[in-house]
Amino acid sequence: MSFLYGDERIAFERVKRPLAKGKVLIKVHPDCRVVVSAPEEADSEAVLAAVKKRRRWIYRQLREFRKQLERTRPRQYISGESHYYLGKQYLLKVIEAPEQVQGVKLLRGKLEVSVRSKTPEKVKALLTEWYKLRAKEIFSKRLDAMLEQALWVTGRPPLRILTMKTQWGSCSPKGRITLNPHLVKAPRECIDYVILHELCHIAEHNHSERFYRLMNQVMPKWEKIKARLDGMAMVLVQ
Repeated sequence: MSFLYGDERIAFERVKRPLAKGKVLIKVHPDCRVVVSAPEEADSEAVLAAVKKRRRWIYRQLREFRKQLERTRPRQYISGESHYYLGKQYLLKVIEAPEQVQGVKLLRGKLEVSVRSKTPEKVKALLTEWYKLRAKEIFSKRLDAMLEQALWVTGRPPLRILTMKTQWGSCSPKGRITLNPHLVKAPRECIDYVILHELCHIAEHNHSERFYRLMNQVMPKWEKIKARLDGMAMVLVQ
């Protein structure tokens, strides 16, 4: 489906929104996909009308993400690049040391990667593994902290680290929380937001009114934090 905004025709994908009555949820992804979740019984005209009401907002979101895409250069994994960790930028320093143990250290504001041979593939592999290890440690600590606010959760839910293309986190029907290791590059408040979001799904697995009531109770400014995270998505995940 599509609609016109000025001289531009903006296409969007309609997907089924389970267990939702009369509500249309619109999301603009960092890769500039527009996805509209609507109840199955809603007719196309009603969905299109709901989307057109938000057309200005959709266009602005697309414009911002397009700017990010233009600024975002593919990583080369060479000295001098900046890489994120917990919301801060660190300069990458690649050290070729054939006799040393290969690995990554966060040292004096720099991410130092020691390799036996300077190849982008090896530097990327070492950094990816380092981020996963840090994510496992940080996410576990933040989950414990957020559980103090999530009074509806009984017991500590299982935690899994998994690289995902379009999600920061997910919650299974049995309550297992999965988090994207790229999230460890974001500020701590963004990590807390994603964890609380998934903890709310333990009580309410859909984005219902009850779900949003819970979110507003445990993190009143979650929408601003979500917007900040969405705005960094292309830089963090590339």
